[in-house]
Amino acid sequence: MIHIKNLSNNWGDFTLKNISLDIKESEYFVILGPTGAGKTLLLEIIAGLYFPKEGKVMINGNDVTFTSPENRGLGFVYQDYALFPHLNVKKNIEYGLKLRKVPEDKREEKISELVKMLKINHLLHRNTETLSGGEKQKVALARALAINPKIILMDEPFSALDENTKSKLILDMKELHKTEGITFVHVTHSQEEAILLADRIGIMMKGTIVQVGNPDEIFYKPVTKEIAQFVKIENIWEGKVTNKKEDEMIVEVNGNKIVALSDHFKVGQDVRLIIRPEDIILGKGDTSARNNFKGKITSVIKHGFYYIIRIDCGFEVEAAVTKQSIENLNIREGKDINIFFKATALQVIKR
Repeated sequence: MIHIKNLSNNWGDFTLKNISLDIKESEYFVILGPTGAGKTLLLEIIAGLYFPKEGKVMINGNDVTFTSPENRGLGFVYQDYALFPHLNVKKNIEYGLKLRKVPEDKREEKISELVKMLKINHLLHRNTETLSGGEKQKVALARALAINPKIILMDEPFSALDENTKSKLILDMKELHKTEGITFVHVTHSQEEAILLADRIGIMMKGTIVQVGNPDEIFYKPVTKEIAQFVKIENIWEGKVTNKKEDEMIVEVNGNKIVALSDHFKVGQDVRLIIRPEDIILGKGDTSARNNFKGKITSVIKHGFYYIIRIDCGFEVEAAVTKQSIENLNIREGKDINIFFKATALQVIKR
């Protein structure tokens, strides 16, 4: 659907560097990264708002690298909605249809279909400046959908919304994607949005795409230390491979032997082990877990609806547990505790 090949551009001190990316038809693809990574600039090149210095942008097999935005067949939903303040909701939605000289009866039919689908029938004659953030976002989306695009680009579409409105809109977006089968390319720094919406995610850092995968691959199997830290994994342990048999190996971390699975490393090689805090088991443990250690709890931190527990096992371990687990295991600072984790839960990367 969208094929980007060796794309580069620069804006003063900032550079997009040699980006290659394939986005499939009907896919919900999220470009995720920290602020200042270049996500919006990449989206604007896909849209045709900027042309690259090097590389190609292909849509449906056609080279559109230097094609104007209006001839790319895309819808664009901006971070600030970009609604026309002098037009009411209905006129905002039909703006693109009028530009394309769509007959009035067809315009009315399309508008009726969209406002029903997005549940904004009651807003048609409202001034856009009187709308809430969620309502503005739906109107912006309706305007983008009105021209029947095969692809919709979205730049931080939920960033200005409160949590409740955002949660409702995310559910609406999931349903819209499921029923309409449109290809979405969604830029965000929100990991929650990426997890809830994406079929696949492209992690962007410092002007380049550093990993592409489904949400489980991104959040459980990051390929670099920097990506692991970005997706909130604190369990990053440095060690050395001391023994290996087929795809099973022993990694020594501060004198502790940890069983991991990988066939990409040799004995004597320095590696990093990565594991999410949710995969650390406290207490009696799981008998199928190959790794078990004794440690002392150094801190208990409330984190929303769960707790982050830090344990010193000769290497620092971070676990995420529920309030019920805190009570059942009598977890408190200074207490000795057993920890367990499976070899299959570890991601092994080079260092």
